[in-house]
Amino acid sequence: MRITDVRTVHFAMGYRNCLMVVVETDDGISGIGEVGIGHQRAAIGAVETLKSRLVGQDATRIEHLWQFCFRGSFFPGGNILSAAISAIDIALWDLNAKALGVPVHRLLGGLSRERVPTYCHVGGHALEGLVESARARVDEGWKYIRWGLPQQGDRHEPSVAIRESIEGMELLRTALGPEIEICFDVHARLDPSDAIALAHGIAPTRPFFYEDPIRSENIQLLRHIRQHVARPLAIGEHYASKWEFRQVIEEDLTDFARIDLCIVGGLTEGRKIAGWCETHQIRLATHNPLGPVSSAACVHLSAAVTNQGVAEQIRRPYETLTDVFPAQVDWQDGYLIPPDRPGLGIEFDERAAGAHPPRPEMPGRMLVRDDGSLTNW
Repeated sequence: MRITDVRTVHFAMGYRNCLMVVVETDDGISGIGEVGIGHQRAAIGAVETLKSRLVGQDATRIEHLWQFCFRGSFFPGGNILSAAISAIDIALWDLNAKALGVPVHRLLGGLSRERVPTYCHVGGHALEGLVESARARVDEGWKYIRWGLPQQGDRHEPSVAIRESIEGMELLRTALGPEIEICFDVHARLDPSDAIALAHGIAPTRPFFYEDPIRSENIQLLRHIRQHVARPLAIGEHYASKWEFRQVIEEDLTDFARIDLCIVGGLTEGRKIAGWCETHQIRLATHNPLGPVSSAACVHLSAAVTNQGVAEQIRRPYETLTDVFPAQVDWQDGYLIPPDRPGLGIEFDERAAGAHPPRPEMPGRMLVRDDGSLTNW
């Protein structure tokens, strides 16, 4: 199979835009992948650049093509290039599995489990309606939920956010009882001292994990966090390669690896990181704030590895864009079910996607402290 085309499909999904990559071959088989980075216009340019390297290449040489894309320039790329490669790589796994008439997880070694536990998001950025939102999700069948650090509109004052986070987690634990697992996401908004104070404050509510307590740029600081935080940590959704995961894994600085297959380099890179994590007894908690393609890629990897923890799944499949994705991954009682259909097991209607033109790109989203300084959104 020779690659004949690599193209992007950019469209809106609710409040956000999606960027898909379609790879076609001279055998008439195509595959689809998804870009995970927010800088989608830049990612489109990266895909266009990589296209010239890929057209005419043997589509069955997935590892070779990954290396060719990632190392095809003297200067290594960053997360925009990795996100473009991720989508191309996932599409290559999809079309190769289709060519063999098997689901992707068969090419990854077969099923290690028959279903993958998932968590959804509850509430918004405030305490109002939080418990009602969580109860509604539990009634749907979710066994794990996730809530994040609250904010006051565009305002983020750490002392207020910490106080409201503790109150919100206490409300959730009281309302949901001991059986439902609650994941808490700081979203990289706090400095180390505040992150430690918050971790101590919510510890009695037994969060399943404590996610991204500080910014991702300085991995060294996770050593300090690790010494002071007793609950399991979940780290990694910002990382764009196995090299960025290296120190976190080797120094046992996390309990859950937040691999984003649509940023980290696709399934080719994701399975390497998963195997590395296995040697340190680190479980996966795949990062997936995206669409049905990302969900499908995550469930195939999660079902094939032995060290799966829980997969992020913002909402149940088939709740959005069923015209664009008429076949999606199945979800039952809190679990994603690995597809037995060839490839990723989803269907993509490119013409239907054209009926959802992308929204204008939003300006950068930042939160402002009371003194006028900025923090991460």
